[in-house]
Amino acid sequence: MTIQPLDDRVLVKVLEEEEQRSGHIIIPDVAKEKPRIGQVLAVGTDEDLQEKIKVNDKILFAKYGGEEIKLNGEDLLVVQRSDILAIIKE
Repeated sequence: MTIQPLDDRVLVKVLEEEEQRSGHIIIPDVAKEKPRIGQVLAVGTDEDLQEKIKVNDKILFAKYGGEEIKLNGEDLLVVQRSDILAIIKE
């Protein structure tokens, strides 16, 4: 099965972030209020969005943004354009 997002949405695989430590104390994820990073798997049908964001781009998006879905046993997010903060260039 494949998913094609509609309009101004993108399908994103969340990239695991390293656990932050402060000395010997592990800071839990709930205490970290920072955006998340993900890899774009599919881009919606909005032409302007398709010009700016491409498949395999890494993006920075809002911590609580997106709708969680499970596809082929993998947890993914469908994120709206308004929750996308930046494209990460390497």
